[in-house]
Amino acid sequence: DGSKQRQVRKKTVSFSTMPSDRKINSTAACMAFMMEGCEMKKVRSNSRMYNRYFLLDPDMHWLRWEPSKKDSEKAKLEIKSIKEVRLGKKTPVLRSNGLSDQFPDECAFSIIYGDNYESLDLVASTADVVSTWVMGLRYLVSYGRHTVDMVEPSQPSLRTSWIGSVFELADMEKEGHIDLFRATQIIKGLNPGMKESRIELKFKELQKAKDQYGEAINMDTFVEAYCELCTRPEIFFLLVQFSSNKEYLDSKDLMLFVEVEQGVEGVTEDMCRDIVQKFEPSAEGRERSYLSIDGFTHYLLSSECHIFDPQHKRVCQDMTQPLSHYYINSSHNASLLEDHFWGSSDISSYIRALRMGCRSIEVIVWDGPDNEPVVYVGSSVASQLAFSKVLDIINQYAFESSEYPLILCLVTHCCVPQQRVMAQHMKKILGDKLYIEPPNREENYLPSPEKLKGKILLKGKRLPPSCTDPEGDVTDEEEGLEMSRRVGADEKDQLNGLGCKRLRLCKELSDLVSLCKSVQFRDFEISKREQKYWEICSFNEVDANRFANEFPEEFVCYNKRFLSRVYPTPMRIDASNMNPQDFWKCGCQIVAMNYQTPGLMMDLNLGWFRQNGNCGYVLRPAIMREEVSYFSANARDSLPGVSAQLLHIKVISGQNLPKPRGSAAKGDVVEPYIYVEIHGIPADCAEQRTKTVSQNGDNPIFDESFEFQINLPELAVLRFVVLDDDYIGDEFIGQYTIPFECLQPGYRHVPLQSLTGEFLPNTTLFVHVAITNRRGGGKAHKRGLSVRKGRKAREYTTTKTTGIKVVDELFRASTQPLREATDLRENVQNAMVSFKELCGLTPAANMKQCILTVSTWLMNSERSLRVTVDLSETYPTMEAQGPVPELLRKVLNAYDMMIQTSRTLIESADVVYSKLTQAQRAGLDFHEDLRIGARRV
Repeated sequence: DGSKQRQVRKKTVSFSTMPSDRKINSTAACMAFMMEGCEMKKVRSNSRMYNRYFLLDPDMHWLRWEPSKKDSEKAKLEIKSIKEVRLGKKTPVLRSNGLSDQFPDECAFSIIYGDNYESLDLVASTADVVSTWVMGLRYLVSYGRHTVDMVEPSQPSLRTSWIGSVFELADMEKEGHIDLFRATQIIKGLNPGMKESRIELKFKELQKAKDQYGEAINMDTFVEAYCELCTRPEIFFLLVQFSSNKEYLDSKDLMLFVEVEQGVEGVTEDMCRDIVQKFEPSAEGRERSYLSIDGFTHYLLSSECHIFDPQHKRVCQDMTQPLSHYYINSSHNASLLEDHFWGSSDISSYIRALRMGCRSIEVIVWDGPDNEPVVYVGSSVASQLAFSKVLDIINQYAFESSEYPLILCLVTHCCVPQQRVMAQHMKKILGDKLYIEPPNREENYLPSPEKLKGKILLKGKRLPPSCTDPEGDVTDEEEGLEMSRRVGADEKDQLNGLGCKRLRLCKELSDLVSLCKSVQFRDFEISKREQKYWEICSFNEVDANRFANEFPEEFVCYNKRFLSRVYPTPMRIDASNMNPQDFWKCGCQIVAMNYQTPGLMMDLNLGWFRQNGNCGYVLRPAIMREEVSYFSANARDSLPGVSAQLLHIKVISGQNLPKPRGSAAKGDVVEPYIYVEIHGIPADCAEQRTKTVSQNGDNPIFDESFEFQINLPELAVLRFVVLDDDYIGDEFIGQYTIPFECLQPGYRHVPLQSLTGEFLPNTTLFVHVAITNRRGGGKAHKRGLSVRKGRKAREYTTTKTTGIKVVDELFRASTQPLREATDLRENVQNAMVSFKELCGLTPAANMKQCILTVSTWLMNSERSLRVTVDLSETYPTMEAQGPVPELLRKVLNAYDMMIQTSRTLIESADVVYSKLTQAQRAGLDFHEDLRIGARRV
């Protein structure tokens, strides 16, 4: 896997202070932990930190800490005075510059208390400890006013009642116990992916603690084992956050979670009741529309909470653009099973590539015995495939996975008689599917994939129109010659750095080539003047890389109109793959990949083409399609006209991570860590890694957050890579690659794939995703590279001078509206971030979460506080009725500022936009005049 080839990094291992056998799987466990207490750092407003021992009073009414210079009666906080418990650095004290880098966000939390909303800011040793305190305190804030026996509940919970009924069904003899094997199989059946050895060990541990031995498992032991094994603390913590009814979610709680956290629009209680009916295991829960921790876990693991947006599982892009405006899924040497030197040709390779959505397939044809052409690659002469058999397979599977056109890249090394046989086979086998209509010379662009549905386009050499003979000479400058070098061909010369030889071509085969006539590339200027839109150039990856580095803007412009195919250098005798992103960023449509070689590059290719129903075609970014637009493939900063976005990823946990295949080191122990990678234009490429979790592959908790600035979202790909930390050499566990445009916000599970692309059963990562400034909605961002720039740091878009006075004066007139537009946008963004931070939320929060927070403050206040929201006007107001605490007053003022800046933007936008479009139209007129003048010259 390509991800292994990294710089050596310092390895970090996480040692949790929570005992490994102590799993927080209920609020009772939270209370017990808090009553025992633990050491945490108390942060003062002067940014100094002090170690204190914090614990919860046995009566659960007071939080105390020691030692302290204060009187013991002063070093305490009454639970009923707590207004809110905030997770992360969400107060001015914790956000201060002196502290922000001293500890991770996951290890901090704040307790907001008293009528003046003061804060007690704390830092724990691990995220586990923070989660336990935050969960327990939030529970106490919600239910502390009621008489609830939380530590020793007198009534069985919804969950224990259900798992008890499962036990009773299994105990068919009504003996009060079941055997160990049966108990193990039941829990494994309820939690696929859990190891039997782990379940059996848990039963034995519990029996030993109770001085019980033997193979018989009673109900209490069974229920206890299930709760300890099958409770994921991170999901339980999430449930308690949203629950208004102890340890389950009712339909209103679930509605709030789906709408506010998952970003789903138009959520109704009926939809939430359907979720309960679908995922809640207990009959009582389904009857009452309650979602228990098990139902909630099932829901979060379901396809409904997959990280991949289901809208992209079908064709969702405009398919009526010219063919040159799409990336096309392409295979190189599709017949090979292995590498170019030892690999054998096999017909199943074509089937596999076509089923994986490939829309461009290479077929290398040679003279065969009995006047029958054969297909093979390089030195794999021993495993020849009949050309007619390959065509039969292509005809059968061409449109099984996609109805859009298939490009057949024909590389011919046959004599003229066998070329005629090839042409006859193609006409007979492919029939009407073969597109042979001559190109329309009145057009400027290729037809669209929509118009070419169900058609096979032949890419190959074509005789000039003036040729009337049954055969003629053409140049063969493409990869076919480079492949033939390895089998002894020596007739060649050099043309523009590319190998070239003469090839005798029969007219019958030539006439089958229509929209994809292969021509040799000379330079960008000649192509601009002479190349026809139906002509296609192929580039060796070395030459394509040179053009990408030396002529990035010209390469992008060239690909707006013409198809280009990039193929691997012949030096890759191991059939390794080039990085397709290196050429996608230049607009190259057909980047030929060795499908038989797994690894990072193939992951990027397969992940990328998932985004449009896996149909083999992906629409290129608008900035690469528009006739008048500027884009450099090597851009290392934000792009003109493209709004940079911020991706916030929190890696929470992993599930059922297997031991790497073939690994014998460390026995069955897995010590996972995760790389989060961004692939795209150079400005976007980045990677970050989590800590290593020691000896836990079953449910490792990472709880780490990362941020990435994405300058060209339409070309960005996110990849998760899970590795096993080993001093001998880190080994690959699994990966998942997803286009940025396909990400769903909120709490999501990521299914992991093996090195060869198969999904690993029940193996996932649990993550949280937030995105800023996303077109079409989505969540706002966390503070990062582009947030809340001060006025001095505000960057304004400017225009370049051309040296032509009339043009420069025209574009100088656009400078002021550009500044106005920037100010309007930045003012709104800054006002929104201020409002969110005063609400105690990160800039990754949305407006619904802010309003929910304010309403929670009002409901939890012991004073009578009233705030009214007037939705009758176009711009909703939020006003206090009577005196309110200072913090709440600041929040209301920040809300008013946010509304006012939004109003200014809405009411001014049309005028500013009109000024900009007026300048743009005038500029386009100059462009058109220039083009007409160039034609006349």
